[in-house]
Amino acid sequence: MAQPQIDIYTKFACPFCVRAKRLLSEKGAQFIEHDITMGGPKRDEMRARAPDAMTVPQIFIGEVHVGGSDDLAALDRAGKLDALLAG
Repeated sequence: MAQPQIDIYTKFACPFCVRAKRLLSEKGAQFIEHDITMGGPKRDEMRARAPDAMTVPQIFIGEVHVGGSDDLAALDRAGKLDALLAG
């Protein structure tokens, strides 16, 4: 089974974004980064996908809205991230 598409919405100089990207990279996951520092259509896309999201990063694995960096790390600690990344 192919890895699901991973989208991560970030902003410049965001330490939480760096931490989330590092964890995904350590897992060997390829992701698409959408920099929304200056707003624009990708910010609007993020808000449409996660209407209550006010912070970055916002991480989506396939159709699953994981949430932010802490949420991603919690999934990993719980042993659930690898299965989600595998599809």
